[in-house]
Amino acid sequence: MSADLSHIRPWRHIERRKSRQIMVGNVPVGGDAPITVQSMTNTPTSDAAATLEQIRQLEEAGADIVRVSCPDEASTIAFRTIARESRVPLVADIHFHYKRGIEAAEAGAACLRINPGNIGSAARVRDVIQAARDHGCSMRIGVNAGSLEKELLEKYGEPCPEAMVESALSHARILQDHDFHEFKISVKASDPFLTVAAYQQLAEAIDCPLHLGVTEAGPLRSGTIKSAIGMGNMLWAGIGDTIRVSLAADPVEEIKVGFDILKSLGLRHRGVNIIACPSCARQGFNVIQTVGILEERLAHVTTPMSLSIIGCVVNGPGEALYTDVGFTGGGAGSGMVYVNGRMAHKQHNDGMIDHIVELVEAKAAELDAARAVEDKPLVATG
Repeated sequence: MSADLSHIRPWRHIERRKSRQIMVGNVPVGGDAPITVQSMTNTPTSDAAATLEQIRQLEEAGADIVRVSCPDEASTIAFRTIARESRVPLVADIHFHYKRGIEAAEAGAACLRINPGNIGSAARVRDVIQAARDHGCSMRIGVNAGSLEKELLEKYGEPCPEAMVESALSHARILQDHDFHEFKISVKASDPFLTVAAYQQLAEAIDCPLHLGVTEAGPLRSGTIKSAIGMGNMLWAGIGDTIRVSLAADPVEEIKVGFDILKSLGLRHRGVNIIACPSCARQGFNVIQTVGILEERLAHVTTPMSLSIIGCVVNGPGEALYTDVGFTGGGAGSGMVYVNGRMAHKQHNDGMIDHIVELVEAKAAELDAARAVEDKPLVATG
């Protein structure tokens, strides 16, 4: 039920922009690689233990890549321990001081997030690029509408797509002039209109991977909506190779939202996709409460699969046809359970949640086993 059906439903197909591929540690970004999901730690990097704990929480939530700010020497000293113990590749966030970039590369960063234009002289930029090359680091050129170069603001009058793209391409040329091509670019703004327009122009101008984000999107709810509108537009158009949702919230929420955006577009699947009705007077059980409990109890399931929880028989059977597990409310305190799109058996509401959790866990184990067989290499005999 979780398979890609775009070959028979062409209106679901997204044609991804063709970008060249780079590596962030052992994670491919761009090309035909899956779109990766990132977040950023907000602990003091100099506190290695606290930063590692947050990285582990992000990893458990599904983060592919984690960014860590390195504003001072104490941070890059701690970064060596952090990079050594992290199981996901780390991006060192560098601003202004070129030595921090060199130190982070030497300490084990998989990628350096920089603006070549604010590193300083040509010699300093060359030194940072050489450090990245020597230690196998890629780079991200990060352009933000809120920190554009003074000359571009004077030229264009305000942050605009043209100014952001010009900034990005001028920084890219600095790396290219040093024969360094392992880089990706972001052109972020807090305004989703500006963000989308800038990325659209940039996607036409260069073939490097693009890191998507609506920066400083805001609190959890409004920031999620703004990010979904902005990034959803770009991803639907095939633009984007890696994403970060920027929320004034627990960084773990950024990973959850990022995966939800990708899942809604069929671009990446992780965990249980719950399809649920908003509920009404027809509901045969408390849909909202049930879905809330199931979301928590199924958070540990990482297998891509679908679950429908519908309050009544108006849409319930139809939705269940296209989900791995389904429950539709009925009368007399019970409802109907569906497995693999087919009616299976009745279930009383009292034990419904436990029963659904058991069915989902069993289905996840079945899907994992089938996938393991598919992925198992053939062994020659005779």
